[in-house]
Amino acid sequence: QVQLVESGGGLVQAGGSLKLSCVTSGSISSIDSMAWYRQVPGTQRELVATISSGGYTTYADSVKGRFTISRDNAKNTVYLQMNNLKPEDTTVYFCNLRLRTRGSFTWSYYWGQGTQVTVTS
Repeated sequence: QVQLVESGGGLVQAGGSLKLSCVTSGSISSIDSMAWYRQVPGTQRELVATISSGGYTTYADSVKGRFTISRDNAKNTVYLQMNNLKPEDTTVYFCNLRLRTRGSFTWSYYWGQGTQVTVTS
């Protein structure tokens, strides 16, 4: 069984910062890519940032220069540092990992439960 637990969301004023964390636990063999998505109710989930196993990162144009994704492989954790937050960043953020469980030869994607980020103007 694999669990992804997110934390770090909350309420912040525009221009402020938050750091999201996603800790993975369970019977994990290895983790490949890690990513953060966000979703406004009634819309499709939007890819915010990704980080490969080798540390290569990509970002949505809307967050470039403001958000930074990072990972700690020893802790099976992915982070999203969000600076200069804007009201339009308000929504629920989800982590997504591509991993293999122990005893498995296949890669699967797992989602966290989501954490709310609210930015006031």
